[in-house]
Amino acid sequence: MINIKEQARYLATAYPKGGVEAITSKFPNLKVKEAYEIQLQTVAHKMEQGHIITGKKIGLTSEAMQNSLNVHEPDYGHLLSDMLIKNNGKVPSGHLLQPKVEGELAFVLKKDLKGPNITAMDVILATDYIVPALEIVDSRIKNWKINLQDTIADNASSGLYVLGDERFQIHEVDFKKIGMALYKNDELLNTGAGVACLGNPVEAVVWLANKLADYTISLKKGEVILSGALSEAMPAYEGDVFACKFNQLGEVRVEF
Repeated sequence: MINIKEQARYLATAYPKGGVEAITSKFPNLKVKEAYEIQLQTVAHKMEQGHIITGKKIGLTSEAMQNSLNVHEPDYGHLLSDMLIKNNGKVPSGHLLQPKVEGELAFVLKKDLKGPNITAMDVILATDYIVPALEIVDSRIKNWKINLQDTIADNASSGLYVLGDERFQIHEVDFKKIGMALYKNDELLNTGAGVACLGNPVEAVVWLANKLADYTISLKKGEVILSGALSEAMPAYEGDVFACKFNQLGEVRVEF
């Protein structure tokens, strides 16, 4: 039987070592529920150190990413107070192991959302504002050799996040028509659209609120919800500058 606390401690050793082997390499029958329990243990440890939960992130929202891990729904992780980088800010050298950058939309809530039975209208009414965002994903598993259970246990491969400065009301955003372009050192890497995120990023937040009900967790007023990548995550290295430009929401930037 797997020891949840022991595996959370195992993941915590990754940064001094430069990464660890996947938990599923030792426990190939690790269940998704157990993986989320490892994640929650990791989050609890961070909170004991004085960090606070600032929101949630949704991963695996694109069909391509789900197919790559042979799954049929997204996953989620927790955002914490030590993960936020200011727009146009810098990621400290050596802070992450193997970062990748992706562009997405962030929802900031003005009301709690507690599933099950949350609808798109509930999400719309609970949203305070929308901002463009960069998520910097990272994996404590060497060489990103992960499956679904590994990324879930590793807090859905969360690293850092960057929020744009300008806030938009939800009625100002046409999610199905929104487009973005991701640049690295002024070179266009890829483009994406709102429809790449479960057809509409609002539906990603609906999924999250209802999924969290399985663990008696709710989305809280003031939390940031990263709704999922609009295009492929791209590797980042020291000296890189990433910019994500949205056709409706402006630009968000970060330097490594």
